[in-house]
Amino acid sequence: MSKNQFIVYGKPCYGKEEISSINKVAKTYWIGTGKQVHKFEKSFAKYKSSKFATALNSCTAALHLSILSLNPKPGDEIITTPMTFASTINSIILSGCKPVLVDINKNNLNINENLIEKKISKKTIGIMLVHFAGLPCNMDPITKLANKYKIKIIEDCAHAIESKYKNKNTGTFGHSGCFSFYSNKNITTGEGGMLICKKKNIDNKIKVLRLHGMSRDAWRRFWPRNKTKKWNHYDIIEVGHKYNMIDLNAAFGIEQLKKINFMHKKRERIYKKYMKDLKDLPLFFQKENHYKFKHAYHLFPIILDQTRTKKKRDNLLFYLNKQNIGVGVNYRSVTQLSYFKKKYKWSDKTCKIASYIGNNILSLPIYPDLSIKQQNYVISKIREFFKNKN
Repeated sequence: MSKNQFIVYGKPCYGKEEISSINKVAKTYWIGTGKQVHKFEKSFAKYKSSKFATALNSCTAALHLSILSLNPKPGDEIITTPMTFASTINSIILSGCKPVLVDINKNNLNINENLIEKKISKKTIGIMLVHFAGLPCNMDPITKLANKYKIKIIEDCAHAIESKYKNKNTGTFGHSGCFSFYSNKNITTGEGGMLICKKKNIDNKIKVLRLHGMSRDAWRRFWPRNKTKKWNHYDIIEVGHKYNMIDLNAAFGIEQLKKINFMHKKRERIYKKYMKDLKDLPLFFQKENHYKFKHAYHLFPIILDQTRTKKKRDNLLFYLNKQNIGVGVNYRSVTQLSYFKKKYKWSDKTCKIASYIGNNILSLPIYPDLSIKQQNYVISKIREFFKNKN
């Protein structure tokens, strides 16, 4: 390894097919929401065995629109996990609802399904799950709870495009499934997201809400060319948002989706090598569950085991960065973030396990283009850190 070669934490994997696809769209001069978005929606719905799919500009938009499609009233509650990115919580707040936290399971880092029922109240309208790092939550007991109390399941599948629970695709268990195509996700459109659902009325509502509340977007008004003598005026039928995906992004995503299985196998190889080569260190890892599942291998998180080492997570972050290795923190518990702490009086005592994990977790590079040589270098530097007495 060259001393000047920096191993980035996350890197999109794409080639000439994606670039060619974007060039073709650019030459049509229709680069907004149109034919390619529709094609991407159909392809993704087929991949996830879903009836409907709506392409958006982010997973955050998908989460927000999912809640809005429930017609929430101010003060309604959404149960969720503290081990997630801020967008999960923000989408709840922006919908006028209150986030109610349930601590995670220390073994798998997903929401502890055994603690959910205690947090259900008369104001609870939904459970927003996060399939952390690509490992599906334990869906059977969660689905039973949702049915028992007649509340909706919204799946945050930002990490879990390829994931399955007992041969059923993540994102298809409840009201909606929300996916991210950000630049470091398993497939990317640069920025982008997708919402999948089962019901036509929900799909119709989402498609209106994603673009200003318009009854028809520009593509539907003008293409294919209007052959009637009546002008296709649009109407505003909802108070909507500017959450649509455009054809340039969708064209990229169509090609990415064709490569998803190939890239998944590469991620799996990297994931399993980390597990094998780091297992003797004072670390613990996200444990696989007893139920049948398919892991998306989106993140490879390691957690410093404070019962076996006095080393600190932040020192390891700085050490690896100094060795030209990019790493991430996925995530600090949301109970430790200033705005949420102030607004909801959250603290480390609110979700003790999530706080412990959030103080000791970091994520290693895991992307298809990471070479074996680069991965061996990352592993060697982690081992070196723990061997060093300082």
